[in-house]
Amino acid sequence: MLRTLPQTRDAHIIYRLASIGAFTLLTIIAARITISMQPVPFTLQTLVVVLAGLILGARDGALSQLAYLALIALNLPVDSRALGAAALVGPTAGYLFGFVAGAFVAGLLVERGTTRLWQRWIAGIVGIAVVYVIGVVVLMINAHLAFDAAWASGVAPFIVPDVAKALVAAALAEGGRSLLLRQV
Repeated sequence: MLRTLPQTRDAHIIYRLASIGAFTLLTIIAARITISMQPVPFTLQTLVVVLAGLILGARDGALSQLAYLALIALNLPVDSRALGAAALVGPTAGYLFGFVAGAFVAGLLVERGTTRLWQRWIAGIVGIAVVYVIGVVVLMINAHLAFDAAWASGVAPFIVPDVAKALVAAALAEGGRSLLLRQV
């Protein structure tokens, strides 16, 4: 049965922080694997976001993405377009903020007792859907787009690849979780 990392006092704080930091770093690396599209680029970040939730759980998965946003807020060029803090007010800002909620929701669903690959896959898809909802709303506002235009440029091109990313994340989650649990 898939469980996330233990959220007890037994887990060393340094180990938890290292795990959160590792997923923050993976998110930064995934941002560098980019196919430039307008207004939203294609990256591997949603794979890492879902994987963070599935492996670390709701709280620590979301914290890994909050740490990523904090680095951007500090004007470090770690976003996909290397804009730094400007990324937090641009057309992709909603997707960045959605990463926190997406990791949290995917982690929460796993914590509630997913035991099979297809259930973890669904948890990943739901996490990505949360990213889409927040992302498309902010895209509509920041880029002054109607819903159909925001959907066409900010969601539709990404659905099939993101469903595949959720499946990869679900398959990797048990192995990654097992590896991390050996260290606790």
